[in-house]
Amino acid sequence: MFSRLRLVSMLPATALALTLTAPVSLAQDEPAPRFSAAVPAGAPMSFADLIEEVSPSVVSINARITAPMGMQGGVVPNMEGMPPQFREWFERQFPNQPQQPREGRSLGSGFFISAEGHIVTNNHVVENATEITVALSDGEEYPAEVIGTDPLTDIALLRLDTDEEIEFSFVTLDRDPTIRVGDWVVAVGNPFGLGGTATAGIVSATGRELPTNVYNNFLQIDAPINRGNSGGPTFSLDGEVVGVNSQIFSPSGGNVGIGFAIPSNIAANIVDQLLADGRVARGWLGVQIQNVTDDIAEGLGLDEQRGAFVSSIVAGGPADRAGFERMDVITAVNGESVESSADLTRRVGSIGAGTEVTFNVIRENDEIVLRATLGDRPAETDLDTMQQSGVIEPETAFFGMQVRPADDEMAARPGVESDRGLVIVALQPDSEAAQKGLRTGDVLLEAGGETLTDVDDLQAAIDDAREDGRSAILVLVQNASGQRYVALTLDRV
Repeated sequence: MFSRLRLVSMLPATALALTLTAPVSLAQDEPAPRFSAAVPAGAPMSFADLIEEVSPSVVSINARITAPMGMQGGVVPNMEGMPPQFREWFERQFPNQPQQPREGRSLGSGFFISAEGHIVTNNHVVENATEITVALSDGEEYPAEVIGTDPLTDIALLRLDTDEEIEFSFVTLDRDPTIRVGDWVVAVGNPFGLGGTATAGIVSATGRELPTNVYNNFLQIDAPINRGNSGGPTFSLDGEVVGVNSQIFSPSGGNVGIGFAIPSNIAANIVDQLLADGRVARGWLGVQIQNVTDDIAEGLGLDEQRGAFVSSIVAGGPADRAGFERMDVITAVNGESVESSADLTRRVGSIGAGTEVTFNVIRENDEIVLRATLGDRPAETDLDTMQQSGVIEPETAFFGMQVRPADDEMAARPGVESDRGLVIVALQPDSEAAQKGLRTGDVLLEAGGETLTDVDDLQAAIDDAREDGRSAILVLVQNASGQRYVALTLDRV
C-alpha cells in the first residue's frame, strides 16, 4: 500500500465545504486575529473576511513550455538538486537518451507581493516556459516575464509585462512565522484551472524533510490542495503568507490531506535575492556527504549516530582549502548542531557565499574545529564534473562481489584515475555488497581509509580492521553519481 504513494509536484486544492466547531476562547490578554470571526453559539466558524481580502492577490498562471523528452516518449526528469541516490536511479532508468523537445502547458497559481506586479510561484510551474500568461481574480490577463528562479527551493519570481499604470493588490510573506502544529491555515489557488478556490485546514507538522528537496523544511498542511495549486499561498488567520504550496503526497495525484508548503521565511530570503540579482548565491563547502548510519558509526568507532559524513572533497574547493578530509564527521555549523546530511546542506546553503563559517568535526575520535570561507555554489551540472572520480589482478571475491584492478579500457574512461581502484565485475544478488546498494561497474577507491590499487590492498585493509576490533569496514565507492562511503560487515566477508 505504501509503495504506491508518491510525491506530486504540481500542487492544488479542491473546493470543500468545511463545518468547523467554535474554537476554545482565548485569554483576555491574548490578541485576536486581525480577521476574527463572529461565532454565535452553535454556529460554524467563517473564513469569509480573510478570503475576501486576500483573494485579489492570488493569480492563475498558464505557461507554454518546451520540455525535454526521451526516445521512449517519457519525459526525462529534471535532476537539478536531486540527491545522488535518486539521481543514480533515474540515470539507470533513462540511460543516455537523446533529448527531444515536447510542447505542453503548465497550469499553476501564484500571488502578488508588490503593487508593481511582482509574483511568487513555484519554479516547476514556469520551468522551460516560452510564454507565460497570468490571469487575475477579475478575469483580466497579462503576459509575464521571469525575473529569476531557484530550482533548489522550487521558487520563481515573475513580473507582469504591461505598460498600464496599475496598482495590484498584494500580500506579505511572513519573514518570522511562529506557525505551530494545530494552527488554522487557508490555502487559495486555482486547482485544475478552476479559478480562485479557497480551502481551510490546520498545520499538521513543521520541519518536514522530503527526499525530493533538501533545501526546504516543509510545512505539512491538511487544507485540501490539488494539481494547479502549485505556487499558491497558504495564509495564517492574520492574512499573511506563511507558506508557498509546492507538493502533495498522494497515491493518485489527488488530495488525500497531505500537502507541503515552502515556509515563508525561506521563500522571502530567496525572493529578496531574486529581486536584487535575478539569482541565488548559495553557500557551498565543496564536499559530498551522507548520513551517519548505525553501521557507519560502528565502522568509525563512534558512540552515537549524528552529524554528516564527508565521503569526498572537491579538489581546490572551500573544504579542501580549509583542511577537511574524507571520513570527517561534521557535527555543528557556527555552534549549531547538525542532525543529518540534509540538515548540513540546508545550513550551508542558507549562508551567503564569501562568509567564513566554523565547523565542528570529529576525525579519528578527536573533536577539532575547522574554518572555511564558503564559495558560490556552482550549477548542478558543473558540480557533477567537479566530483573527484576514480577507477578501478585476477578477480577475487569480497562481501559477495568479484573485483579486479582497472584495465586499459576502464582507465580510458573520461575523468578516471588509472592508478588506483578495484572495479566490481560480478555481484551476488543476496550479498552484503548488493544489500548496501553496490552494483556491477562500481569502483572501490578506498577501504578503511587506505587507497586501493590491487586486491592485496583490500585484503590488508580488512585484516587491519579486524585486528582493531572493528565489526565493519568503510569502503569508498565511485559510480556515475559521485562518491560515497559504504560500511560492510566484516563477519560477512
